[in-house]
Amino acid sequence: MTHAEKRIYLIQELLKENPKYKDIEIPADPGLQWRLLRSLMNVRPPLPASKEFLQIQDAYLQELLARRGIVDADKLERTAADPRLAVWKGDITRLKIDAIVNAANSGLEGCWQPCHDCIDNCIHTYSGIQLRLYCHELMVKQGRPEPTGRAKITPAFNLPAKYILHTVGPVIDHPLTQQDCDLLASCYRSCLELAAANGCRSIAFCCISTGVFRFPKEKAAAIAIEQVKKFLAQNPSPEYVVFNVFTAADEAIYRKLLG
Repeated sequence: MTHAEKRIYLIQELLKENPKYKDIEIPADPGLQWRLLRSLMNVRPPLPASKEFLQIQDAYLQELLARRGIVDADKLERTAADPRLAVWKGDITRLKIDAIVNAANSGLEGCWQPCHDCIDNCIHTYSGIQLRLYCHELMVKQGRPEPTGRAKITPAFNLPAKYILHTVGPVIDHPLTQQDCDLLASCYRSCLELAAANGCRSIAFCCISTGVFRFPKEKAAAIAIEQVKKFLAQNPSPEYVVFNVFTAADEAIYRKLLG
């Protein structure tokens, strides 16, 4: 199968899963086909899929990753003040590293809004549908929503990272409190502890809670840096931490705070 044929196959199989989709036509434009495929993946319930589907999905996502380009975290420029730290602006789903951090919601099953541009949606999209099922099984076993400030580890499936650390940050719909700050600090500690426990030498943090959860960006960055530096000073692993940002404004904040 060509790359395009794989995309059509995946769309057709996902459309067959739900009778409500019987009147949906597959567009001719490749970009619109990808949006349809991603949308179908985003709203698909956490159910098993056939071996053939997963093989073709995995091949398609790996080809897509190769086209988007893998970024080797070990080759990123370190900060002048601390060679254990780096700031990188880019798409975390392209990063080859031991673990990446996902800013998850308490359901831990990913973003259900089709083609939403949040990190949770991107990570679940490019990992593949296996990730939602894996997370669902974790949550069924846990028997309750994921508490704020804690973290879970999963395989990264089709991402270049080895693991994904899913953490739920505080939602700010009120004046910022010390409890909010403590919960965000706990997100960073929980991820670092989980990474160390699973032998991760390196980890990349996104800007937890600063997107749709509305945590003030500068305060969040200060907490992130403080917690990471404190943990690295007291523990041999992880050895290397990347602060992953997606905007120039966030990059400027981190570079200013890191000197």
